[in-house]
Amino acid sequence: MFDLPKYGDGICLARMAGLLEALGVDRARLQRISVVVTGSNGKGSTAAMCAQIGRAYGLRTGLFTSPHLFRFNERIQVDGEEIADAAFAHLRRQVEAAIADVSKRLGEKFGAFEALFALACLHFQDSGCDFAVFEAGIGGRYDPVRLVGAHQTGVTSVDYEHVELLGNSLELIVSDKSDACAAGGTIVYGENCRGLRPHLVEYNRARGCTPLFVRDDILIDNEVTAASAQHFDFQFGYHDFRRLEVSLPGAFQFNNAAIAVTLFLMWLQREQPRRAPDRIETAIRTGLRAARWPGRLEVIQQDPLTVIDVGHTPDGIRQSLASLTAIHGTGGWILVTGASRDKKSDEIVGALAPSFDTIICTAAHHKGADVQGIAAAAQHANPKAAVHAAASIGEAVRLSQEMASAQQRRIYVAGGLFLAIEYATIAKGGRAEDLEFF
Repeated sequence: MFDLPKYGDGICLARMAGLLEALGVDRARLQRISVVVTGSNGKGSTAAMCAQIGRAYGLRTGLFTSPHLFRFNERIQVDGEEIADAAFAHLRRQVEAAIADVSKRLGEKFGAFEALFALACLHFQDSGCDFAVFEAGIGGRYDPVRLVGAHQTGVTSVDYEHVELLGNSLELIVSDKSDACAAGGTIVYGENCRGLRPHLVEYNRARGCTPLFVRDDILIDNEVTAASAQHFDFQFGYHDFRRLEVSLPGAFQFNNAAIAVTLFLMWLQREQPRRAPDRIETAIRTGLRAARWPGRLEVIQQDPLTVIDVGHTPDGIRQSLASLTAIHGTGGWILVTGASRDKKSDEIVGALAPSFDTIICTAAHHKGADVQGIAAAAQHANPKAAVHAAASIGEAVRLSQEMASAQQRRIYVAGGLFLAIEYATIAKGGRAEDLEFF
């Protein structure tokens, strides 16, 4: 979409501020209408649920997410509609002209993610959005979404990822993500951040940010996990909602839903304090039921039952696996797995392999790690498993479906985003080579 490298020169905050100014983006209004979601796992699901709640409340709602799974347009939505090609092309010309001007003045090169973020801000402004949800790309301290200046920010989870940029400890990583929030704001932390609470209380004290934690300050209870119509109880402040239904599968979605609900409640309290309680509860219930987010424990076909998951950190992998077995049961599965070259493939495969007696190892067309290395890691983690190597995703699709049909088994595809999306694309008749990522 842009003839730009993935990342620009160094830290982007100053040039991003110059770009938004050049585009005429009203940053004060952007701050008022927006919340930000960051974290290691669950950002996309949380952002999607929060945006759906806003829509159900009657707000014209923008949603900015990354990465896309099938088309660039997925990243920028208004009221659930992806940005149209014509609108994208029109705004792209404006952004490119502004980038050329700012780059010349500052002597710095922009990155593609920065350009997309600026385009989203402009699209939401031109579309008259009343509410906008921004998902961070990497971290929060130097991510473009920090320019939003959101007073309500969620950190869904923390895990070891992008350590070369964010730091090699969970404390450093969660600190970086926390900085997406404006001074004096409120940060909602997911339940796997609770062990870092003493650090986060002190870290946020100087900036006057208030930390809230799922299961401590935001209560969830009576969770029921199922293939459809999951539900849980939610309590925060004087809000007490029983049996909130969540359409997205997996026990980890209760954490994400609780963050999404809390972000919206806090934003509404700040921006529209005169509100009708019944209308709020109706919007929350409707939004959580209506939310859709592909790739997380998604059933892509029924015969044979095939489930894909785009989780790509060790903690995300373990949570998805636990939810898979809780929803669909154990036994009778064929695992199709692989990992990206820049991920902890041994740890990812090691978290999956012990739970499966039949494993097909493969490599995604995009950034796939060596197949033989994946197979060796799988065999090491589960010496008793029958481990097969498929040189390509296409071969893995064919082999897994043949085996599942002959042995009356089900298929679980997990280990990385590119792996899962390429498998789904090929299984539906497409080609991995036609997918474009950055």
